[in-house]
Amino acid sequence: MSAPQPKIAPERKLAFSLAQLAEMSERERRVLGIGAAIAALIFVFGVVLPLDRSVAQTQARLAQKRVDLAWMQSVAGEIATAPVPPATGGESLLVIVDRSARESGLGSAIAGSEPGASGTLSIRLSKAPFDAVIAWLARLAQQNGIHVDSATIDSAGGPGLVNAALVLHSS
Repeated sequence: MSAPQPKIAPERKLAFSLAQLAEMSERERRVLGIGAAIAALIFVFGVVLPLDRSVAQTQARLAQKRVDLAWMQSVAGEIATAPVPPATGGESLLVIVDRSARESGLGSAIAGSEPGASGTLSIRLSKAPFDAVIAWLARLAQQNGIHVDSATIDSAGGPGLVNAALVLHSS
């Protein structure tokens, strides 16, 4: 076992380091100074500034989310009491759904439909573009107050194509 190292007081450590620095040649001190400056620059530009930028961006996003939340809370009552547009203008659910599907470019994808109990309609789509199906369902809900009771959507093999079985109802 080696003998325990004597503890050096912090003042003596600094003095010891300054003494070593004084013993170095001018070239060694210059290289050490340049190295310390480069290390400081790497620390500032590689750690401190990116961290500061990230914190600033996070604070800005948080402030925007707070503004959005306040707006949502202010209009929540309006939206809750807004009337849902009527599903029919004297037309049957089948007619409205069929016409809107054709207008949305899904006419050739309709594989079948059948009216169900209490104002529902079951409809099957085959090899329909997924994005078009989702846009069509959103349009039905917004413009006609027709909502999805249940949906089964499976891949139809091609990219973006689906087979869908939907049960729709009017509110």
